[in-house]
Amino acid sequence: MQPAHKTLLLAGGTSDIGRETALCYARAGWRVLLAARDVGEARRNADDIAARTGTQVSVHRLDVLETDQLQAFLDALPTLPDTVVCVIGELGDQTLAQRDFSHATRVLRTNFEGPSLLLSLLAERFLARGSGTIVGVSSVAGLRGRASNYVYGAAKAGFTAFLSGLRNRLAPEAIHVLTVNPGFVRTRMTAGMKLPPILTAEPSEVGGAIFAAAEKAKKDVIYVRKIWWLIMQVIRSIPERVFKRLKL
Repeated sequence: MQPAHKTLLLAGGTSDIGRETALCYARAGWRVLLAARDVGEARRNADDIAARTGTQVSVHRLDVLETDQLQAFLDALPTLPDTVVCVIGELGDQTLAQRDFSHATRVLRTNFEGPSLLLSLLAERFLARGSGTIVGVSSVAGLRGRASNYVYGAAKAGFTAFLSGLRNRLAPEAIHVLTVNPGFVRTRMTAGMKLPPILTAEPSEVGGAIFAAAEKAKKDVIYVRKIWWLIMQVIRSIPERVFKRLKL
């Protein structure tokens, strides 16, 4: 069990993955700072986690689209966390994004701009302290653009590249940056979608994978279900002249 003084900042505390990840850390004795835009729903998750684990869980309002407030958000935290896990994301509607500029902008900013800026600010604070772990939950959708979700995929591709660059920059300072590619996950965001069981993880599975990989600090990129690594190798190897004819 980890020492009780260690602290997790979970950005995206109302999501299914966020709740389960926070629960994993709390069970290991970590103090949890649950950050979310919907404070009421985050409070319900916090109360549930605290009741199950006996661990201190506090709630903090965070909207990553309010980029001018990110510094103030971090300043207001009771402590600088040892680890930050960012699970913030919004799948959006590809068809709507193709004709609605405001919707496309929201998807791009929610999945790329906001999380990247938040983690940039935390990276500077971790550097000043000399320690810290940064975990970003990206997506296999960002590994190659597909007609069915290329706005979301483009945002996740940007986030993946950001995490890679940040990892490269911080490696000499012994600050671990982990990229997580969950693949399909059975959550509210994917409700109603027909998901193949062998490729679909549960939120608790993702949370456990994040906790294990972040604590071991040996891997830079993980696929929650390893079969996704092989699938994406195949998809990325398809020549563009062939790929553009596929209905993906």
